[in-house]
Amino acid sequence: MKLNKEVRWGIIGVGDVCEVKSGPSLQLASNSKLVAVMRRNAEKAKSFAERHKVPKWYDDADALINDPEVDAIYIATPPSSHEEYTLKAAAAGKPVYVEKPMARTHEECLSMVNACKEAKVPLYVAFYRRALPNILKVKEIIETGLIGDIRFVNIKLHKPLSPNIVGASDDPDNWRISPDVAGGGYFYDLASHQLDVMDFILGPITEAHGYATNQAGAYPAEDLTVGSFRFENGVLGHGVWAFNTGDVSDEELTTIVGSKGEVSFPFFGDNHVTLKVDGQAEEVFQFQLSKHIQQGLIQTIVDELLGKGECPSTGVSGTRTNWVMQQLCKRIDQ
Repeated sequence: MKLNKEVRWGIIGVGDVCEVKSGPSLQLASNSKLVAVMRRNAEKAKSFAERHKVPKWYDDADALINDPEVDAIYIATPPSSHEEYTLKAAAAGKPVYVEKPMARTHEECLSMVNACKEAKVPLYVAFYRRALPNILKVKEIIETGLIGDIRFVNIKLHKPLSPNIVGASDDPDNWRISPDVAGGGYFYDLASHQLDVMDFILGPITEAHGYATNQAGAYPAEDLTVGSFRFENGVLGHGVWAFNTGDVSDEELTTIVGSKGEVSFPFFGDNHVTLKVDGQAEEVFQFQLSKHIQQGLIQTIVDELLGKGECPSTGVSGTRTNWVMQQLCKRIDQ
């Protein structure tokens, strides 16, 4: 699908993620315009539109989807409604950009991909780290062979019960820890970014096995997931995602180890990349990221829709990430 000179966006679900990360990004990207927003709470929809100078607002998703002045739909609701709105947007013949995780289950992802394929509209997923300079630096290090042949990956994400992460909340209505809404807990919210980047850097994961449990009993979702995985190219990986530790164990780092060295980097709250190569001094690369962090990926979407580029985060790649999470996050306490 190719549009003419610009992409006019409509957002379904203008919550917190749209305030800084994505809403302004749709306005700042070249040849991109945000023309309509929707939220079921009419007062909040109107407030967002007025604060961000968006000409139209709705409290009904169907009205926004079928607005003839809206070219493409950004779905920024919790995962439980991603499939529903994607199918409606596809039926209206409009490209879809959906928040991560792509859906609650692998099966819902497949439904979304198939609907967009049948409607001949593109489907993109908000794994915006694929367009960030720190992640692109890691990819460059791997592809230029600086650390040799890749041997294995180790992912550590250890956080206390009240984690200092975006979206974390002690509110019992916090959707991120409700499996019925999110598909899982903080693992689905955060590990989706990490596993998607692994797919981006090292290729698809074709085997994955894991265990998940709720040890602290603070909320319904899993609070500990441990798993191993194998990439199509034979590289092996292991991860521990714990959201029930003490403060002293608070740690987050991903390390890719090769035959000549290793590269390590955090995903959340810090943007440095550390390179260690045999016989050389450690090198640290620092990156400043825009507060409108989705702008880079959104620009690739706009460019693709206008026939000038290609977006690296699609429904197909997002579906792979959901499949891996589903294999790793098998509950053993239910």
